Amino acid sequence: MAARPPVSLSYRTTGSTCLHPLSQLLGIPLDQVNFVACQLFALSAAFWFRIYLHPGKASPEVRHALATILGIYFVVFCFGWYAVHLFVLVLMCYGVMVTASISNIHRYSFLVAMGYLTICHISRIYIFHYGILTTDFSGPLMIVTQKITTLAFQIHDGLGRKAEDLSAEQHRLAVKVKPSLLEYLSYHLNFMSIIAGPCNNFKDYAAFIEGRHIHMKLLEVNWKQRGFHSLPEPSPSAAVIQKLCMTLMSLLLFLTLSKSFPVTFLIDDWFVHKANFLSRLWYLYVVMQAAKPKYYFAWTLADAVHNAAGFGFSGVDADGHFCWDLLSNLNIWKIETATSFKMYLENWNIQTSAWLKCVCYERVPWYPTVFTFVLSALWHGVYPGYYFTFLTGVPVTLAARAVRNNYRHHFLSSKARKVAYDVVTWAATQLAISYTAAPFVLLAVEPTISLYKSMFFFLHIVSLLIIFFLPIKPRQPQRQPQSANSVKKKVD
Repeated sequence: MAARPPVSLSYRTTGSTCLHPLSQLLGIPLDQVNFVACQLFALSAAFWFRIYLHPGKASPEVRHALATILGIYFVVFCFGWYAVHLFVLVLMCYGVMVTASISNIHRYSFLVAMGYLTICHISRIYIFHYGILTTDFSGPLMIVTQKITTLAFQIHDGLGRKAEDLSAEQHRLAVKVKPSLLEYLSYHLNFMSIIAGPCNNFKDYAAFIEGRHIHMKLLEVNWKQRGFHSLPEPSPSAAVIQKLCMTLMSLLLFLTLSKSFPVTFLIDDWFVHKANFLSRLWYLYVVMQAAKPKYYFAWTLADAVHNAAGFGFSGVDADGHFCWDLLSNLNIWKIETATSFKMYLENWNIQTSAWLKCVCYERVPWYPTVFTFVLSALWHGVYPGYYFTFLTGVPVTLAARAVRNNYRHHFLSSKARKVAYDVVTWAATQLAISYTAAPFVLLAVEPTISLYKSMFFFLHIVSLLIIFFLPIKPRQPQRQPQSANSVKKKVD
């Protein structure tokens, strides 16, 4: 077979090539240019959607239809015929939702969605040698998989379980009527979340389309006590501007830091064999910090798109300010100041954490932390580095929890002790995250092993020693002992 002509990886894409001249002018890969162009177009469309397709001017059916049509156009523009995978998966799982029994709808939907996603992960990397593009169809497919499984479990909660068996959050989000085909397509393929997410709950999305989203949140506040005679009308403009400023800052940081501190240096011969341990640890921290802004950029821009459309209102804070963080995927300040592994993870990729909690952590009766990390790795893909990261995360999480539960209370007796504790745990948390997440960006086995060997597997060893020798105290609040019936209900 004749050899294919070499293709410049920098400008390869599976989607539209009409922006190739702009890609060449900026020196930015075409797949990234297409991604940003679609998100900026989605931002403009979101303002138009909120103003001209306001629920008072357009019916829910029209809003559903146009949101879906725009979403389909964006995904085809970005990924070309690979977008068919999204349409196939959504239609397959709609068929499962319609035909499966309520007692099994969540199981079948989960198996089909995760199975299809895994097959796509394997085929694009190991069979078709698709390579590593910064953006490809697997990203939207991962978001769609989250939504499919979230909706399936919430339908099961609403139609297949008793109210007393549900947690307060499960009861609030339970779906008691199966969505129509149009509603199903709109929820999964709408232009606001099709490219970069995040996952959201069907009841929140339906309330947004029908014009009840903000009203429901406002009714939770006693406005007469605040001097209002009618419900205010919160505007997302300030939130959108703030998030766009953060998006621009993140983009500038990424373009400068990623070139100054490349990930490849972590496996450089000098780094691995000649640098001292503290230098390796410091550079590892700096490199992983430099990798963060691209996630800050993508997730904050996606949040701004939803807010511009009028989606994402979460209520009123204690100071009376309107909050637009219902769909926020990260809290940058809390990430950068996190003093525990738990605090860091709770504020990073927030909506994915909520999905993992919804479909796994709250459902499995045994070893929920282990199963949640495994599911997270499987959802991300089949690169070995993902599994190194998430399997390293299990002992690190357990060790961090043990240390916190055993020692934190000793440092709360005075402000000075508390500050000292926070400083030490902040440094430990940031270094632990850098160490744990490094394989996530290295991807392959050899560079990961090379890095960890150069670091003497120190965090693995320390975490295991803590787990084996430190008395394990239960977290607060403690889980109630489970009977055989309660275990069965949890599995169901």
